Amino acid sequence: MEAMKLIPCAEAASDERSCCLQIQKLGKTPKCLCAVMLSNTAKLSGANPEVAMTIPKRCNLANRPVGFKCGPYTLP
Repeated sequence: MEAMKLIPCAEAASDERSCCLQIQKLGKTPKCLCAVMLSNTAKLSGANPEVAMTIPKRCNLANRPVGFKCGPYTLP
């Protein structure tokens, strides 16, 4: 269900602010953020996990979980 909230991220080019607001909410719990970014729903949507992990940084979230290990990926 949480992955569905990131649908705005699929269209981030046209509505980046909406995507960043959702990431800000999820970013408070790094384990949840990882679970969503690496979920089957995200994979089925065609999301690239390596790129998805960069979203919190690109949204300029000051309190993002920097260096948090997300499966084979590390949040920058």
